[in-house]
Amino acid sequence: MSHSLFDSDVPHPEPSNLTAFAANDLNRDSEHRDEQSVEKALAKEGTHIFAFTRDKLVLKHDGQVLDPLFARYELQELQPDWDETVLLGYRKSGEPRLAVPVGIDVDDLTSQYKPADGRTLFREMLIDEVLLGEFAQAASLIRWNGDNRFCGRCGSAMEIHIGGYKRVCAACEHVIFPRTDPVVIMLTVDEQRDLCLLGRSPHFAPGMYSCLAGFLEPGETIENAVRRETLEESGIRTGRIRYHASQPWPMPHSLMIGCYAEAKSTEISRDETELEDCRWFTREETIEMLERPSATGRASPPKGAIAHRLMRDWVEWKR
Repeated sequence: MSHSLFDSDVPHPEPSNLTAFAANDLNRDSEHRDEQSVEKALAKEGTHIFAFTRDKLVLKHDGQVLDPLFARYELQELQPDWDETVLLGYRKSGEPRLAVPVGIDVDDLTSQYKPADGRTLFREMLIDEVLLGEFAQAASLIRWNGDNRFCGRCGSAMEIHIGGYKRVCAACEHVIFPRTDPVVIMLTVDEQRDLCLLGRSPHFAPGMYSCLAGFLEPGETIENAVRRETLEESGIRTGRIRYHASQPWPMPHSLMIGCYAEAKSTEISRDETELEDCRWFTREETIEMLERPSATGRASPPKGAIAHRLMRDWVEWKR
């Protein structure tokens, strides 16, 4: 019997699709963005726009329904900065989707508007998963463009190009492109004892345990970042590394790279500045956290978080 390179025994064929912020099905049409793309999209009938004040999405609020999509004419009182408009892409219907920063401060919004950051949108399920995925793209690009108004080389003003995917210095012509910060997040598994390693940070919600995580450093492979972060935070040495899933995390522009790591030691020596607790959990304890958190006082990250996905798929994996 022949096997395909793409055969897999994972519980889900593409677990990334089961994480929050991942359901963005816009046609980005990236190869065809040009200097007229935004102007053409704004002129098209049926175009809808996300509006951002600081790092928060502005939602229309009529007391019952929350709507994050604005027609162009609805944005005037919010003082949109049209010169900083970002083109996200096109719906299957051909409708353009854009994002724009607005000048009105979050504290000056009237009661007909509700501002919300990414964590609030996700945890309170204020918008559906497709809009949440579009928000992730929009929030990351709005933040990146806002953080790069001036050139890092000479200090002169930088101009937005090709719909928000490039900025060019007006003086020295230095060119920059949007950034994505890679973060490894890993569930370390002791296969001999059938245990997984979880920790809790001081800023976590009471009782919540999660996978260990950390930023990938320059010149480092994903595998070595997993090994380094696990060792630094828990004192556990790891061997084989298996990639499992990824998740856009627009706070402000990270990509979470979810992996499983094979434990090669068992004695924990946690970094007390990073973690207030770190311990091994049985499969049964992990299921309890995922499904009945109130029973033990310990809980997993919420459904949709990639840490939840790593934990869930470990307990569901056929052994």
